[in-house]
Amino acid sequence: MVYKTNIRPAWVVLVLLMIFTLAFTLVKTSDTTPEKKVQTEQIVPTQIDLSKFKNAEENEKCLKCHGQTKYSYENAESKKTVTKRMYAELIMNRDVFYVSNHRQFKCTDCHSEDYGTFPHAGNLRMEAKANCIDCHGGDEKYAKYKFEQIESEFQASVHSETHSKDFTCWMCHNAHTYKINARTNENLKETIVYDNLICLHCHGDVNNYQLLTDKKKPNLLQKHEWLPNQASHFTNVRCIECHAKNEDTLVVAHHIMSKKNAVRKCESCHSKNSILYASLYKHQVSEVIMKEGLVKGLIMADATTIGPDKSNTLNIISIIIFSLTILAIIIHAVLRIKKSV
Repeated sequence: MVYKTNIRPAWVVLVLLMIFTLAFTLVKTSDTTPEKKVQTEQIVPTQIDLSKFKNAEENEKCLKCHGQTKYSYENAESKKTVTKRMYAELIMNRDVFYVSNHRQFKCTDCHSEDYGTFPHAGNLRMEAKANCIDCHGGDEKYAKYKFEQIESEFQASVHSETHSKDFTCWMCHNAHTYKINARTNENLKETIVYDNLICLHCHGDVNNYQLLTDKKKPNLLQKHEWLPNQASHFTNVRCIECHAKNEDTLVVAHHIMSKKNAVRKCESCHSKNSILYASLYKHQVSEVIMKEGLVKGLIMADATTIGPDKSNTLNIISIIIFSLTILAIIIHAVLRIKKSV
């Protein structure tokens, strides 16, 4: 009896090598492929119907100067009209203001009525700015936003402890532009960009950073070198997921922790009990519960682990590998049968 040596054809090995090469290439490109561009500028109407806002006419007394890049006035001595450039930080965009939280306010609700006189008195620049709690504290109309709890969290945060009264609400939230995003599944990317830009206003801009300290602004990329897939993390989670203590009762956590207490363990997010379910994906879980019911909703919410399975790329890779493997086995089997006949 003659025994034939069972030698696998070289092409089978080549096919398998091609499969693994393709898989490796797709995995690498999935990490570097740029995300769909997210519009970071606020979507605002090109023309505002001022009649919808009760104080718009009153506000135009201010915005006729502060709503444009230049303003004019008559010099009392020369009787000539003088045109000046408006300082950039004093310009307020009507389109942005009239979609903000404070769009129904008039300017003098927050600023002194003495601004009605031009030229403005120099001492008006020293007027104290009201904080959120000054207007919203103890008001049942805004109780659902829990401003008192926000204030307590902020006072315990590293921002307040380090900079004391120099750090106010307005360091992060511009009263003329701030808009609470409706955080839902549909605009999660926009929420991430919007919230992260609040942090980057100081931590990404040395000029703003040094308004509070003379220290050298740290390089964020170098400080996060330990973080795998750095770009993916920066575009898919907010700074506060790792740098804030979340109590699961506020829309956005305000208790910013010191860097030594920041989350650094992968399993804190990439696990069944991910901290992101109580923060970034809080509204996603709530929507599932509302749609599917409490029991089924909680089961479905817990069924997903934060991380790779959030991307369809790995699912596609798995299907390709599986299909090519089956195809190689079938071809190999057919050829062996033909040889044996």
